[in-house]
Amino acid sequence: MSKVVKKLVSRDIAARLKGVNDAIVVNIVGMTGEENFNIRKTLREQGIGIMVVKRTLAARATEGSSLRPAFDNLAGSVAVIWGCEDFVALTRSVTKLVNSGQFPKLEIKGGVMDGEALTADQVKKVSKWPSRQEQISILVGQILSPGATLSGQLVGPARMIAGQVKKMIENQEEAGE
Repeated sequence: MSKVVKKLVSRDIAARLKGVNDAIVVNIVGMTGEENFNIRKTLREQGIGIMVVKRTLAARATEGSSLRPAFDNLAGSVAVIWGCEDFVALTRSVTKLVNSGQFPKLEIKGGVMDGEALTADQVKKVSKWPSRQEQISILVGQILSPGATLSGQLVGPARMIAGQVKKMIENQEEAGE
């Protein structure tokens, strides 16, 4: 491939990955066309992008970006997967596809999160983390928990006093009858 063509391909890759900060790198070599189509369709339905690239061209295209570390220590063609609402959701989707057994040749090679390279095992560990929405719900629960406790402590004694006053009123009404 000539230098001019490499520059054009690198620019195209850089344009497609512009704004992408986190990605997973997988190996799909040896898959049939039907399996490849099914993977792409499944990922597309989830709003996830996939692009098969030569590692050296992808490294050249992502030079200076947070994606660059993903292509170190790899060889040959790889598929870059990005998208989803957050990186944890992306890792869950890809790990689910790998573990499904539906695509035996699909293999996670690594990834990059916040500019830091991840191994395949680290990507699988990230897939077990709580997603962004789950983290927000945990945080909101932790914020609201002391308020609920305080509310219960304030309302509890008042409720007890109100019950005693009601009982006294009922006793007086019975005695007056």
